[in-house]
Amino acid sequence: MDDRELLETIRDLIGRDETADDCAASEFEEGKLIQVATTDMLHETTDFPKGMTKWEMGWMSVAVSLSDVASCGAQPTQVLVAVGLDRPERLRPIMEGAVACAKRYGAKIVGGDIDSHTELTIVTTALGLVPREFYRRRSGAKVGDRVCCTGAPGAAQAGLDGFTEYRKNLVTPEPQVFEGQKIARAGATAMMDVSDGIAVSLYDMGEASGVGFVLYDELPTLAISDAEKYFLYGGGDFGLLFTISRENLARLDVPASVIGEVVEGSGVVRGGRTVENRGYAHVWE
Repeated sequence: MDDRELLETIRDLIGRDETADDCAASEFEEGKLIQVATTDMLHETTDFPKGMTKWEMGWMSVAVSLSDVASCGAQPTQVLVAVGLDRPERLRPIMEGAVACAKRYGAKIVGGDIDSHTELTIVTTALGLVPREFYRRRSGAKVGDRVCCTGAPGAAQAGLDGFTEYRKNLVTPEPQVFEGQKIARAGATAMMDVSDGIAVSLYDMGEASGVGFVLYDELPTLAISDAEKYFLYGGGDFGLLFTISRENLARLDVPASVIGEVVEGSGVVRGGRTVENRGYAHVWE
């Protein structure tokens, strides 16, 4: 069982709409402003690649949550950090990295918690704000829209697999906070981050929007072996996947690749073949 299957077992308790996105949303100023909130948990043995510095662990922990905020088109404002420490001397360098990441994207760490733990565990909660008209979710993709992505999908996985030129993509990911705001304002119809991989993210977006996707034969892959596999299925990247009408595509002022189109139906197809629904997942045996 993976995390998506496990989520299905509790969606009746929380609500299907409430569990459809990485961020929760609340209305303010009579609905004119949306506050988004998200939380993430990272463990040393399963989430932090070997060789990472404590500073990089702190940066990555905050970046993970800021990426979710970015996918809503929102500006992150505040971050809470809870650290379960196996050794107390690790706290300061972790928090130095966390503070640096939050500051880089215009947010502030405002609190959290410290506890003892047998395994280093970091939980981050990020809040952000966005005007209602620019708030974006995974749902909203429309037939005929173009499918686009930012960043270099597959780079983090390549870094994990030993391609040293992509190590930075793995250990100090850059959430697309400012790009997400511009994409939303250009008229994107749906948006999410691709931390679990392009293919599985497309399936998630397709389910939320009630549509399918056709990917182009030519994809902006890395210059490495098995490049298409990394592009489609590699996890750990924090680029944005979004859909936008052909007319609004010309309004984009951020670097992005057009990788396909939204079609009726369901699933993801490329070259007449179904793209496998897989990517990064937490798995329970």
